[in-house]
Order: sequence, then C-alpha cells, then structure tokens
Amino acid sequence: MSDSVKTSEQLPEHPDFWCKRFGSGTTPWDAGKVPEQFADFAARQATPLNTLIPGCGSGWEAACLAEHGWPVTALDFSPTAVDRARDILGNSAVHLVCADFFQWQPEQPLDLIYERAFLCALPRKLWADWGRRVAELLPPGGLLAGYFFVCDQLKGPPFGILPEQLDELLTPHFERIEDAAVHDSIPVFSGRERWQVWRRR
Repeated sequence: MSDSVKTSEQLPEHPDFWCKRFGSGTTPWDAGKVPEQFADFAARQATPLNTLIPGCGSGWEAACLAEHGWPVTALDFSPTAVDRARDILGNSAVHLVCADFFQWQPEQPLDLIYERAFLCALPRKLWADWGRRVAELLPPGGLLAGYFFVCDQLKGPPFGILPEQLDELLTPHFERIEDAAVHDSIPVFSGRERWQVWRRR
C-alpha cells in the first residue's frame, strides 16, 4: 500500500498516528520513568542546560529536569500526547508545546536536545531533515544526548538505524563524546539501544 492511499492514522509522520496510540493507551515506548544514563548525565552537568525534548510523549524526563531547575521545552505534534504530558507534568515548570519539531523555533538558544524514541519514530525519508534540524537548533558546544535505536529493523516504528547511518547524519556537524550500551531499556528497545552524547562542532 502506498503512502497516497494510507490514512493519516497509518502514517507515523502524521499527528493522527500518535493521537490514536496515545488515545488508546498503546504506548510500549513509554518507560514510565527516567532512564538511568540520562539521570546520571543530568547530574554531571555543572549548571542547568536549556533543554528541548522533541517527541516528548508523556514527559517524564521533562518533569525530572524541571524539578532540578532546568529550563525545559517539551514538544510533541500530537495534541493527545501533549494532553497526556500535561497530566504527568501537573504544575511542573515545563514549557509544553504542541508543535512540529521541523518548524518550531526556540525563544532562547538551546544547550541540549534530548533524544528518546523520537528519531526512531520518524520514517527514514525524514532522517536527513532531522540531522539538519538538530544541527540548526544547537550552537557550537551544544549537546545532543540520549538513546538511539541502533539495529537493522526496517519495519517500524520504531525504525532501526545502523551505526554508519547515524554517523552519516551527525558527523558533518557533531563529534560523538559518549557511547555506551543501555542496561535498563524497556522491552521494545532491549539490547538494541545505545546511549550517546554528541557535541556540536
């Protein structure tokens, strides 16, 4: 079936796809907690970082960072996901935005973009746009940190990315400064995630 005859609920690049899943509670990518390596990374930073979380889903990490005084923008293009995040975040000082990552503009320069289950949710035809966009949004020295679904899984989401494909997207503008296996993955990602930190050149 070609994209031209698929409904919006069958296209992961469309908000309806994710609204349907959040609306039905079908969210196997939602860990319901903050992953260990990201919590450790945040604790290691000398000062709070102005952070963007694209595809924020339920917003667990955003809530955690805000509790520690970090300025955080949590962004999702699914209104249903944003409603879910609003329930989780409560009165947390998170700037919660319903917007398209590829169109959104920060009010203040970013220090960090946190990646978790966003790139792997994007169809491959959008990967090059994603690579350009994270480079545009981060100034020199800015960090892209998070979890990458590194495997050869073609059907998705989640869509697996091979190491050389990820390098092709990021090495023109970033240098990788951390790379480690992940030991607290949720089942859908188990054994196929890498924790990585990339610094904008």
